[in-house]
Amino acid sequence: MSLSISIFGLGYVGSVSAACFAAMGHRVIGVDVNAAKVSMFESGRSPIIEQRMAELVAEGTKSCRLHATSDANAAVLGSEISFVCVGTPSLPNGKLDLSHVEKVAHEIGAALKQKKGEHLFVLRSTVLPGTMESVVVPIVERASGRRAGIDFSVCYNPEFMREGSAVSDFLEPPCTVLGAADRQGLAPLHEVYGRVGGRIFETTIMVAEMVKYLSNAFHAVKVTFANEVGTLCKSLGVDAQAVTEIFLSDSRLNISPAYLSPGFAFGGSCLPKDVRALTYRARELDLRLPLLESLLASNREHVERALEAILRTKKRKVAQLGLSFKAGTDDLRESPQVQLIKRLLGEGCQVRVWDREVELGRLAGSNRQYIEEVIPHIGSLLSGDLPSVVGEAEVVIIGNKSVDKAELLPCLRPDHIVIDLVNLDHSRRPQGIGSYEGICW
Repeated sequence: MSLSISIFGLGYVGSVSAACFAAMGHRVIGVDVNAAKVSMFESGRSPIIEQRMAELVAEGTKSCRLHATSDANAAVLGSEISFVCVGTPSLPNGKLDLSHVEKVAHEIGAALKQKKGEHLFVLRSTVLPGTMESVVVPIVERASGRRAGIDFSVCYNPEFMREGSAVSDFLEPPCTVLGAADRQGLAPLHEVYGRVGGRIFETTIMVAEMVKYLSNAFHAVKVTFANEVGTLCKSLGVDAQAVTEIFLSDSRLNISPAYLSPGFAFGGSCLPKDVRALTYRARELDLRLPLLESLLASNREHVERALEAILRTKKRKVAQLGLSFKAGTDDLRESPQVQLIKRLLGEGCQVRVWDREVELGRLAGSNRQYIEEVIPHIGSLLSGDLPSVVGEAEVVIIGNKSVDKAELLPCLRPDHIVIDLVNLDHSRRPQGIGSYEGICW
């Protein structure tokens, strides 16, 4: 089915979107205040340099599926869907400049005031979570005199295109994200995106807004991480390309979803000491590697967040379920759970600890040495009796994933406050209790 689409903003995202939608058989009209861009599109020339764009724009113009105008009103009245792809640059203080989005939202709203029938407003411009619902939609409603979700539909649809491969990214995306409060209005977008590959996610508007920032922030982390590691390799006389090739070959841990779900701080015998060793060696080489240097500080801050979440309850009797840094092990070395207990005791809390895997009598070597140095009186806090530990507490901390729901649920009371530090799967979370919250989800 062919749809009529208006695209506001003929910059990078808007131009590629317009050309690709036209190539998919839709009727597209691009809208821009820049007369030169409009003229180029109308004459079959791409306003941006990008692989395949010259051919797609020429073909779209020749087939009469692709047009451009500066008349926003006519574009809205002549289309079923309006995509907003205008820029959101940074102001000098780092705040987003939403003036272009606000202007277009007002123009589309004014046009909707005159239009009969359904219309779908889709924002693709990158905006912070909450912007769509608190800024953009109210502008459209005021200008149109109509209500979103009743008189017209709205959606936030982030783009994930890379310059240099934008056309292939558009036509073969890894996924498509549709954020909407009223999902019934998304039918036209399923028609549009049903012809491209990848999974389609229907979610809330704020989740869709945040996914875009998560993706870009993680890309920035990856680039910075690779650059810092490459810098360190070169200074050590190590072949950075060979290291990278081997690192990238591991799709089970290194390039995978592993370690990318929100949870508690990292610990154990490897990660903390290895990060410290890298940053120490970098300092010896007079290298400044801010990303690597910030990892342990960020990890410590996460332990502080857990402490603050517990102290905010104003309760003092705490049950810590899980002492080792990971379920299925008795390794307590640099366990953030141990650090949390030490901080709770320092704040005057009464703490009891349960861990299926940990028996102090079995601990040996560096594992035992660590406990004796960091928190030597842990033995008086540790118990293998789960009902007793939980029964005496007001706040129950899920410190690792060793606790079983079937065992825990009978021990919980309606007045218990449960704080989950490890992001248990939904099927493993205790239900029907007074309070259950996660540290960062």
